[in-house]
Amino acid sequence: MATNINLVPLDNIGGYDVRPGFYEINGATVIPCGVNFTVHSVGCASCDLLLFHRTESEPCAVLEFPEHYRIGHVYSMIVFGLDITEFEYAYRVHGPYDPKRGLRFRSDVYLLDPYARAVTGQSEWRRHNADIRYKARVVEDSFDWGNSKQPLIPMEDLVIYETHIRGYTRHHSSAVKNSGTFAGLREKIPYLKELGINAVELMPVFEFDEMRDNRVHNGRMLLDYWGYNSVCFFAPNTSYAAGVEFNREGSELKELIRDMNNQGIEVFLDVVFNHTAEGNEFGPHFSFKGFDNNIYYMLTPDGRYYNFSGCGNTLNCNHPIVQQMILECLRYWVINYRVDGFRFDLASILGRNEDGSPMSKPPLLQSLAFDPILGKVKLIAEAWDAGGLYQVGSFPSWNRWAEWNGKYRDDLRSFLKGDPGMVWAAQQRIAGSTDMYDPAHRGVNASVNFITCHDGFTLYDLYAYNRKHNEANGWDNTDGTDDNRSWNCGAEGETEDPAVLELRYRLIKNACAALFCSRGTPMFLAGDEFCNTQLGNNNPYCQDNETSWLDWGLLEKHHDIYDFFRYMIAFRKAHRVVRISTAPCSCGFPDVSFHGLSPWRQDYSLSNHIAGVMFAGQKEDGGDDIVYISINAYWEPQEVKLPDLPQGLYWQMKVNTGNKESCVFDEDEAPPVIGNNICLRERSVVICTAERNIIHDRR
Repeated sequence: MATNINLVPLDNIGGYDVRPGFYEINGATVIPCGVNFTVHSVGCASCDLLLFHRTESEPCAVLEFPEHYRIGHVYSMIVFGLDITEFEYAYRVHGPYDPKRGLRFRSDVYLLDPYARAVTGQSEWRRHNADIRYKARVVEDSFDWGNSKQPLIPMEDLVIYETHIRGYTRHHSSAVKNSGTFAGLREKIPYLKELGINAVELMPVFEFDEMRDNRVHNGRMLLDYWGYNSVCFFAPNTSYAAGVEFNREGSELKELIRDMNNQGIEVFLDVVFNHTAEGNEFGPHFSFKGFDNNIYYMLTPDGRYYNFSGCGNTLNCNHPIVQQMILECLRYWVINYRVDGFRFDLASILGRNEDGSPMSKPPLLQSLAFDPILGKVKLIAEAWDAGGLYQVGSFPSWNRWAEWNGKYRDDLRSFLKGDPGMVWAAQQRIAGSTDMYDPAHRGVNASVNFITCHDGFTLYDLYAYNRKHNEANGWDNTDGTDDNRSWNCGAEGETEDPAVLELRYRLIKNACAALFCSRGTPMFLAGDEFCNTQLGNNNPYCQDNETSWLDWGLLEKHHDIYDFFRYMIAFRKAHRVVRISTAPCSCGFPDVSFHGLSPWRQDYSLSNHIAGVMFAGQKEDGGDDIVYISINAYWEPQEVKLPDLPQGLYWQMKVNTGNKESCVFDEDEAPPVIGNNICLRERSVVICTAERNIIHDRR
């Protein structure tokens, strides 16, 4: 954009000096002489720019775009002399109203700019925007990134930590100054560094109205706490800011990302491009419906809304205009916020055609895969949608997209709780799911492994509840999945039974050990490292209270679990062979091999519950790196024999979750495995590494 040319007014509209603007720059942009406003609509007849005094509900000026201010379907106008701190803006679009044809133009509705960088009226959490008349503010981007550099961590080296901005520090036990905000999470960076994670995945931070569907159940206010109902894709949720950011919206989020990056932690955003908060024909009408309803949404032949999202509408992602908006949006977050990666909610919708049918080569997904600005950004798909399209292992990728591996979650949960016939599946998942992700076509970084995420039980609840307990959500416990593959270890919910608790903690450690000894990128839910509980609620999307807030008091109570997570994260970082192939191994062992009670033998019968996986390759500084994990998911102890090692090497036990005292061993205290035989306690995990026999070397 040429901002150094001498622009002069050409017209006066509504008392303001104006001239045609910069048509290729969407949204409202500050320029030296004023503000450039650009908006587009294919089906409208005319468009008005509405200016408001701050916080006022009615416009102080209406500036109708002259017809010659329109090129194609784009309106653009420079308004001179505007003080961006004194006004807000919206649009009014005129055109036909014919819902059966998909046209919903209404001149009585104020419309939020789809490219708005900040949305007004949302900066106070739980403040209800009763009339749904959203307006926008102009944002001046003057944030100084200094010498800040993005970590650019290889996918295989990442440890992803999923969390919710508000819930992470809202509880009084978080001991932060700015609880429930971007700044509050920023205060926790030292904790994250100590834990060892190097990527934080933030649940939705795009502007959303948490009060949109608020209701009261059993005397408690329920609302859209998670935020999977986007109001605007370009604007950060201002209620997550600790301070007032008028016309500097996003500054606290930028500070958070900058400081995370400076500490070697990448920041991913969970983005929701599958639907918007406008819902179906009975939902509000505040933005996309009023600009081009039949373009932005997938519509049936009679003008109703396809609902592949389960939330009322479905964004028409592969229409060229919507595709362009999404691409421009992601570029904006990468350039202006230095975002390191994106997790795409219900990403299979992004691969549906305008009629809802799945596409083999979706143009949007291909564009994102090859876009130069996004070239080093992580792209992670939730490879399913609410319309029944399940693409785990087959998501269109161009060797660029990774996937939330839902089969990893399901298979590991089933195996670890002792379901029959799961050994083969468990070994495949631990070994990197190459049965699903052929390295020749998907590379080695396609699988994001997880056992828990925001959707479903926490890790503690996975072993404390046989069934979901979502009664507090107000839907008679009908919401949330029933396919939890959980086990309460003998008592439903909270208990003081020491045997039940000991078993639960052991199963938590088993899951942690398996996750961090699996090929693929590990991800876990914030709070799992200290047994955070949601009291059996596996869908707390509406719970803005202690159900969803992390209770940091549990960190002290379960510090041994926290220490185990720290140890396993460090162990994974210390053994590159676990993360990615480092073959060949000088002793001739294959890169990955499967074992049972005996080495090199597998038993895939229904009655077998022993899974052994060995990784073998080279250390970065030379020498062999051999790691063996053996999991006994059976309810009785099992004797396992490890593979024979070449002369000069011996097996050293590094983890034994069956040990009641300490289940991890530092280098100087790790016991050798005598005779290559180990006794695995019932429902336990042992991890061994091949170490150099110093005594033999001295001889």
